[in-house]
Amino acid sequence: MKVLGIHHITAIAGDPQSNIDFYSGLLGLRLVKVTANFNDPGAYHLYYGYGTRHSGTILTFFPWPHAPKGRHGVGQVTHRFCHSQGGD
Repeated sequence: MKVLGIHHITAIAGDPQSNIDFYSGLLGLRLVKVTANFNDPGAYHLYYGYGTRHSGTILTFFPWPHAPKGRHGVGQVTHRFCHSQGGD
């Protein structure tokens, strides 16, 4: 079997409005679709993209604002990396 690409990536989010504000408002992605989560009909499934309709251009989220916070584990990034343009 030949892999042709990734259709979309899905992640878990917290507050739905904060998710929309960040991905649509700040990053400029288009909210292309909102559906119910088929496994949890009380939750949304938010779809963002650039509108090109090509595989691999969609990012989706299941916002579960009351889900417990994750915890640090082996191999996780625990701090932010900053890259400067000056080669520092």
